[in-house]
Amino acid sequence: MLADPVKVQIPKSYETLPVKDIKVSHYPENAPEATGVIVVTLNRPKQGNAFTLQMMKDFELVYPMFDLDERVKCVVVTGAGKLFCAGADLDIGFPSAGERERLVDHRDSGGRLNLAIYRCRKPTIVALNGSAVGLGMTLGLSAAIRIAHASSKYGFVFARRGITMESNSSFFLPRLIGYSNALYLLTTGDVYRGDSKHFGSLFQEVIEDQPGVLKRALELATTIAERTSTLAGFMNRELMWRGKPSAEETHLLDSAVLYHMFANKDCAEGVQSFMQKRDAKFTATLEEDGPPLYPWFNEVDTGSRPRLDRTAAKSKL
Repeated sequence: MLADPVKVQIPKSYETLPVKDIKVSHYPENAPEATGVIVVTLNRPKQGNAFTLQMMKDFELVYPMFDLDERVKCVVVTGAGKLFCAGADLDIGFPSAGERERLVDHRDSGGRLNLAIYRCRKPTIVALNGSAVGLGMTLGLSAAIRIAHASSKYGFVFARRGITMESNSSFFLPRLIGYSNALYLLTTGDVYRGDSKHFGSLFQEVIEDQPGVLKRALELATTIAERTSTLAGFMNRELMWRGKPSAEETHLLDSAVLYHMFANKDCAEGVQSFMQKRDAKFTATLEEDGPPLYPWFNEVDTGSRPRLDRTAAKSKL
C-alpha cells in the first residue's frame, strides 16, 4: 500500500529555506516574497558544484514547492563559480558492499533529482554557465530549455568511469538529440565544446560570453513568466513527453485536451489580451482548470507525489 502523499507547505520567501548544497534566489533580486522567476544555484564552487546526496535532497525539497506555488512561473538552474557541475562527487565515492541496497529497492539519486524537475509543472531553464560532465549533464535533460557556453567542455563520460548512464538519461537523451548523436557521445565518453556538432540540438542556445549564459536564461525565463499560460505550457510538455504511440491515438488525445482548453479561462484571456493589445494575465491552474482526463497515462509511483498543505497555506493568510 502506498503512503499518503507528503503535504507541501509553501514558504513566503524561498531564500529562507534550510538548503545546504544549493542556493535559492528570487528574480528580480531582493524581492521579499517569491517571484515569477526563481533561480536555483548549485552552490559548491570549491568542489566544482559536484553532485551530492544533499543536493538531491535540496532539489526534492524545493521543486514540489515550485510545482504547487502559483506565484512561481519559471525556474532557472545554474552553477556558482566557473563550472556548472563536475558530475558526482568522486571524493565521496559510491556505496560500499556493506551499504548496498537490494537492486529492486535502489532509486538512483540523480534520477530522483531529474524526476523532481520533470514532474514540476513550471518549466526549468538550465544555464550551463561552465563545463559539465556526467550527472552535471544529465540533471538538465528533463528541463524545457538548456543554454550552454560555447568554449566550455561538456560530456557524457560514463564509459570512462566504468559506469552506465543515469538520471533517466537513457530515456531523455536519445529523444532530445537522436540515437546517432547519443550513441556517439556515450561510446566515446569524451568531452566536447558546447558548440560541437555532436550535441545536435541538446543546447537550444550556445552563448560565446560566459556570463551571458545566465543573463540569457533569465531573459527567457522572464518572458515565459510574463507572457505564457502555466497550464497551457505544462499541458504542451505533457502531451509531448507522455503522448500516445500512434498518430490516431494522438489525434484523439490532442482533440480532447484542446477542446477542453478552448473553454478555459486562459484561452479567453489570451484571445482578449491579443485583441486589446495588452499583456495577458493568465490565472488558470491544473487543479481548478485542467482537463478532466488528466492524467491520461498510468502514473508510476516511485515515491508519493507531494500535495499542497492547504491547511497551513490558509493559516498564513
